[in-house]
Amino acid sequence: MRFAVVVFPGTWSDHDCQYVLRDLLGQQADLVWHRDADLSGYDAVVLPGGFSYGDYLRCGAIARFSPVMDAVVRHAEVGKPVIGICNGFQVLCESGLLPGVLMRNDSLQFRCQDTYLCIENAETLFTNELTPGQVISIPISHGEGSYYADDATLDDLESNGRVAFRYCNANGEPTPESNPNGSVRNIAGIVNERGNVFGMMPHPERAGESLMGGTDGLLLWRSVIQAGVATVAG
Repeated sequence: MRFAVVVFPGTWSDHDCQYVLRDLLGQQADLVWHRDADLSGYDAVVLPGGFSYGDYLRCGAIARFSPVMDAVVRHAEVGKPVIGICNGFQVLCESGLLPGVLMRNDSLQFRCQDTYLCIENAETLFTNELTPGQVISIPISHGEGSYYADDATLDDLESNGRVAFRYCNANGEPTPESNPNGSVRNIAGIVNERGNVFGMMPHPERAGESLMGGTDGLLLWRSVIQAGVATVAG
Protein backbone atom coordinates (compact mmCIF):
# COMPACT_ATOMS: atom_id res chain seq x y z
CA MET A 1 0.00 0.00 0.00
CA ARG A 2 0.98 3.61 -0.44
CA PHE A 3 0.80 5.62 2.79
CA ALA A 4 1.01 9.39 3.05
CA VAL A 5 2.38 10.45 6.44
CA VAL A 6 1.40 14.09 6.83
CA VAL A 7 3.92 16.47 8.41
CA PHE A 8 2.74 19.68 10.07
CA PRO A 9 5.10 22.19 11.71
CA GLY A 10 5.64 20.62 15.13
CA THR A 11 4.90 17.01 14.11
CA TRP A 12 7.38 14.58 15.64
CA SER A 13 5.97 11.05 15.17
CA ASP A 14 6.18 11.23 11.37
CA HIS A 15 9.49 9.38 11.06
CA ASP A 16 8.36 6.76 13.59
CA CYS A 17 5.26 6.02 11.51
CA GLN A 18 7.28 5.95 8.31
CA TYR A 19 9.83 3.58 9.86
CA VAL A 20 7.20 1.08 10.99
CA LEU A 21 5.30 1.14 7.70
CA ARG A 22 8.31 1.18 5.38
CA ASP A 23 11.09 -0.65 7.19
CA LEU A 24 9.14 -3.13 9.33
CA LEU A 25 6.10 -3.80 7.16
CA GLY A 26 7.50 -3.20 3.67
CA GLN A 27 4.98 -0.60 2.54
CA GLN A 28 5.53 2.64 0.64
CA ALA A 29 5.38 5.45 3.20
CA ASP A 30 6.11 9.02 2.13
CA LEU A 31 6.39 12.10 4.30
CA VAL A 32 3.97 14.69 2.89
CA TRP A 33 4.39 18.35 3.85
CA HIS A 34 1.29 20.14 5.10
CA ARG A 35 1.30 22.56 2.16
CA ASP A 36 0.78 19.74 -0.34
CA ALA A 37 -2.81 19.64 -1.54
CA ASP A 38 -2.92 16.41 -3.54
CA LEU A 39 -3.13 12.99 -1.91
CA SER A 40 -4.74 11.23 -4.86
CA GLY A 41 -1.75 8.95 -5.34
CA TYR A 42 -2.06 7.37 -1.90
CA ASP A 43 -4.15 4.51 -0.55
CA ALA A 44 -4.11 5.64 3.09
CA VAL A 45 -3.29 8.81 5.01
CA VAL A 46 -1.69 9.00 8.46
CA LEU A 47 -1.86 12.10 10.66
CA PRO A 48 0.87 11.43 13.25
CA GLY A 49 1.37 12.68 16.76
CA GLY A 50 3.19 15.80 17.85
CA PHE A 51 2.40 19.42 18.53
CA SER A 52 1.14 20.80 15.22
CA TYR A 53 1.68 24.57 15.13
CA GLY A 54 2.76 24.39 18.76
CA ASP A 55 -0.78 23.45 19.82
CA TYR A 56 -1.65 27.16 19.86
CA LEU A 57 -5.33 28.01 20.42
CA ARG A 58 -6.23 24.33 20.89
CA CYS A 59 -4.56 21.08 19.92
CA GLY A 60 -5.11 20.61 16.18
CA ALA A 61 -7.06 23.85 15.79
CA ILE A 62 -4.60 25.51 13.41
CA ALA A 63 -3.56 22.34 11.57
CA ARG A 64 -7.19 21.91 10.60
CA PHE A 65 -6.74 24.85 8.19
CA SER A 66 -3.57 23.56 6.49
CA PRO A 67 -3.88 23.10 2.69
CA VAL A 68 -3.36 19.35 3.05
CA MET A 69 -6.53 18.99 5.13
CA ASP A 70 -8.75 19.69 2.12
CA ALA A 71 -7.04 16.75 0.46
CA VAL A 72 -7.49 14.64 3.62
CA VAL A 73 -11.22 15.41 3.59
CA ARG A 74 -11.48 14.44 -0.09
CA HIS A 75 -9.52 11.26 0.65
CA ALA A 76 -12.00 10.37 3.39
CA GLU A 77 -15.04 11.25 1.30
CA VAL A 78 -14.12 8.65 -1.34
CA GLY A 79 -13.83 5.99 1.36
CA LYS A 80 -10.06 5.67 1.68
CA PRO A 81 -8.53 5.07 5.14
CA VAL A 82 -7.45 8.00 7.30
CA ILE A 83 -5.64 7.35 10.58
CA GLY A 84 -5.14 10.05 13.21
CA ILE A 85 -2.79 9.27 16.10
CA CYS A 86 -2.67 11.47 19.22
CA ASN A 87 -2.33 15.00 17.76
CA GLY A 88 -3.68 13.51 14.52
CA PHE A 89 -6.81 12.41 16.41
CA GLN A 90 -7.16 15.95 17.72
CA VAL A 91 -6.87 17.33 14.16
CA LEU A 92 -9.55 14.92 12.92
CA CYS A 93 -11.93 16.09 15.65
CA GLU A 94 -11.18 19.75 14.95
CA SER A 95 -11.83 19.20 11.23
CA GLY A 96 -15.16 17.49 11.86
CA LEU A 97 -14.09 14.17 10.39
CA LEU A 98 -14.64 12.62 13.82
CA PRO A 99 -17.05 13.69 16.57
CA GLY A 100 -16.07 14.93 20.00
CA VAL A 101 -13.03 16.72 21.34
CA LEU A 102 -9.81 15.92 23.19
CA MET A 103 -9.43 17.87 26.44
CA ARG A 104 -6.77 18.28 29.11
CA ASN A 105 -5.97 15.10 31.01
CA ASP A 106 -7.98 15.00 34.22
CA SER A 107 -4.69 14.89 36.14
CA LEU A 108 -3.66 18.15 34.43
CA GLN A 109 -0.35 16.39 33.83
CA PHE A 110 1.39 15.07 30.72
CA ARG A 111 1.16 11.26 30.69
CA CYS A 112 3.75 9.04 28.97
CA GLN A 113 3.14 5.40 29.88
CA ASP A 114 2.06 2.00 28.63
CA THR A 115 -1.68 1.41 28.57
CA TYR A 116 -3.89 -1.63 28.06
CA LEU A 117 -6.62 -1.44 25.44
CA CYS A 118 -9.62 -3.76 25.14
CA ILE A 119 -10.84 -4.33 21.59
CA GLU A 120 -14.51 -3.44 21.27
CA ASN A 121 -14.96 -3.77 17.50
CA ALA A 122 -12.71 -6.11 15.53
CA GLU A 123 -14.49 -5.60 12.22
CA THR A 124 -13.16 -2.16 11.31
CA LEU A 125 -10.50 -1.46 8.69
CA PHE A 126 -8.14 -0.77 11.57
CA THR A 127 -8.81 -3.71 13.91
CA ASN A 128 -9.58 -6.68 11.65
CA GLU A 129 -6.40 -8.51 12.74
CA LEU A 130 -7.65 -8.54 16.34
CA THR A 131 -10.52 -10.25 18.17
CA PRO A 132 -13.32 -8.80 20.34
CA GLY A 133 -12.23 -8.58 23.96
CA GLN A 134 -8.55 -8.97 23.11
CA VAL A 135 -6.25 -6.90 25.30
CA ILE A 136 -3.25 -5.19 23.75
CA SER A 137 -0.60 -2.86 25.15
CA ILE A 138 0.11 0.47 23.43
CA PRO A 139 1.88 3.49 24.97
CA ILE A 140 0.40 6.96 25.30
CA SER A 141 2.20 10.31 25.31
CA HIS A 142 -0.07 13.34 25.69
CA GLY A 143 -1.32 16.15 27.86
CA GLU A 144 -4.68 16.66 26.13
CA GLY A 145 -6.01 13.15 25.57
CA SER A 146 -9.25 13.10 27.51
CA TYR A 147 -11.94 12.23 24.96
CA TYR A 148 -15.27 13.97 25.46
CA ALA A 149 -18.57 14.06 23.58
CA ASP A 150 -22.16 14.69 24.60
CA ASP A 151 -24.34 11.78 25.68
CA ALA A 152 -26.24 11.58 22.37
CA THR A 153 -22.97 11.31 20.43
CA LEU A 154 -21.58 8.75 22.84
CA ASP A 155 -24.72 6.64 22.62
CA ASP A 156 -24.51 6.77 18.82
CA LEU A 157 -20.87 5.67 18.91
CA GLU A 158 -21.72 2.80 21.24
CA SER A 159 -24.83 1.57 19.44
CA ASN A 160 -23.19 1.60 16.01
CA GLY A 161 -19.95 -0.11 16.97
CA ARG A 162 -17.85 2.98 16.44
CA VAL A 163 -15.85 2.61 19.64
CA ALA A 164 -12.79 0.66 18.50
CA PHE A 165 -11.25 0.13 21.92
CA ARG A 166 -11.18 1.36 25.50
CA TYR A 167 -8.56 1.83 28.17
CA CYS A 168 -8.65 -1.17 30.48
CA ASN A 169 -6.64 -3.17 33.00
CA ALA A 170 -4.68 -6.34 32.20
CA ASN A 171 -7.88 -8.37 32.54
CA GLY A 172 -9.73 -6.28 29.96
CA GLU A 173 -11.86 -4.40 32.48
CA PRO A 174 -12.40 -0.67 31.68
CA THR A 175 -11.96 0.60 35.23
CA PRO A 176 -11.46 4.21 36.40
CA GLU A 177 -7.98 3.26 37.57
CA SER A 178 -7.01 2.05 34.09
CA ASN A 179 -8.13 5.31 32.45
CA PRO A 180 -4.95 7.41 32.10
CA ASN A 181 -6.54 10.70 31.10
CA GLY A 182 -10.20 10.79 32.13
CA SER A 183 -11.67 9.94 28.73
CA VAL A 184 -15.43 9.53 28.98
CA ARG A 185 -16.43 5.85 29.07
CA ASN A 186 -12.70 4.95 28.85
CA ILE A 187 -12.80 5.56 25.09
CA ALA A 188 -9.35 5.40 23.48
CA GLY A 189 -10.20 5.10 19.77
CA ILE A 190 -13.20 5.65 17.48
CA VAL A 191 -14.16 5.46 13.82
CA ASN A 192 -16.45 7.64 11.74
CA GLU A 193 -19.90 6.55 10.57
CA ARG A 194 -18.53 5.16 7.31
CA GLY A 195 -15.76 3.31 9.14
CA ASN A 196 -12.80 4.63 7.13
CA VAL A 197 -11.62 7.43 9.44
CA PHE A 198 -9.98 6.31 12.67
CA GLY A 199 -8.68 8.31 15.62
CA MET A 200 -6.75 7.02 18.63
CA MET A 201 -4.68 8.63 21.37
CA PRO A 202 -2.23 5.72 21.99
CA HIS A 203 0.81 5.44 19.68
CA PRO A 204 0.90 2.16 17.68
CA GLU A 205 4.11 3.29 15.95
CA ARG A 206 5.81 3.05 19.35
CA ALA A 207 4.84 -0.61 19.71
CA GLY A 208 6.39 -2.09 16.58
CA GLU A 209 9.46 -3.90 17.90
CA SER A 210 10.23 -6.05 20.92
CA LEU A 211 13.25 -3.84 21.56
CA MET A 212 10.83 -0.96 22.17
CA GLY A 213 8.70 -2.95 24.61
CA GLY A 214 6.24 -4.79 22.39
CA THR A 215 4.77 -5.32 18.94
CA ASP A 216 1.02 -4.98 19.53
CA GLY A 217 0.92 -1.81 17.44
CA LEU A 218 1.72 -3.84 14.34
CA LEU A 219 -1.70 -5.48 14.59
CA LEU A 220 -3.36 -2.15 13.80
CA TRP A 221 -1.10 -1.36 10.85
CA ARG A 222 -1.50 -4.90 9.49
CA SER A 223 -5.26 -4.52 9.76
CA VAL A 224 -5.16 -1.49 7.43
CA ILE A 225 -2.82 -3.27 5.02
CA GLN A 226 -4.97 -6.40 5.02
CA ALA A 227 -8.10 -4.32 4.36
CA GLY A 228 -6.32 -2.64 1.46
CA VAL A 229 -5.24 -5.95 -0.03
CA ALA A 230 -8.79 -7.30 0.29
CA THR A 231 -10.16 -4.20 -1.44
CA VAL A 232 -7.80 -4.62 -4.37
CA ALA A 233 -8.54 -8.35 -4.60
CA GLY A 234 -12.26 -7.66 -4.52
